[in-house]
Amino acid sequence: MNNNSLIYAKNIRKNFHQGKKELPVLKGIDLQVQRGEALCILGSSGAGKSTLLHILGTLDTPSSGQVYFQGENLFLKTDDELASFRNKHLGFIFQFHHLLSEFTALENIMMPARIAGLSKAECQDRAKELIELMGLTDRSAHYPTEMSGGEKQRIAIARALMQSPDILLADEPTGNLDTANGNKIKDLFLDLQRRLNLTIIVITHDQNLARSFPRILQMKDGRWL
Repeated sequence: MNNNSLIYAKNIRKNFHQGKKELPVLKGIDLQVQRGEALCILGSSGAGKSTLLHILGTLDTPSSGQVYFQGENLFLKTDDELASFRNKHLGFIFQFHHLLSEFTALENIMMPARIAGLSKAECQDRAKELIELMGLTDRSAHYPTEMSGGEKQRIAIARALMQSPDILLADEPTGNLDTANGNKIKDLFLDLQRRLNLTIIVITHDQNLARSFPRILQMKDGRWL
């Protein structure tokens, strides 16, 4: 293992049960990602890329193999410890924004820090900085139903950045957007990576999105090509 790796996955295998059969989805994946790196994992539907992202983000466990963060084996942690790890170190963005409809844009952004126990005043200050970074200050008091798809995804990105994560994990972040908004989100990711020195791991089937990244890995049938 490279001692400089921020995250390192070793021989990750994942099987799902279908009745009495086992379906292998990941078939021995190794991956090293350095701090500040922007990585895109490209593959068609069913390649196993979402399963890998969920394991890297500790939302799922591998059937075998290990995931290390700064040299620490993550799956030796308890569920509570993993929940705390995700809140402090990881930011998640999904194809569907998963904003809470009963909260405003600003309140949605604040949510991870509120869960972590920060005061409302602290959360508001940070959330205002982030919504300004997204260019959506004028939408702060709007609810998700009052925003466009592109706006909602930018609010979701701001929410993912609320705790100043070490790694931003994005699962098909442009998959639910039209081409124009998809290009805006693509440009935003790479701008954030440069400005904030973020480590970004994006999975997609969109070759246009993938081509913008300095490092691309292709996956097919649970293996690297």
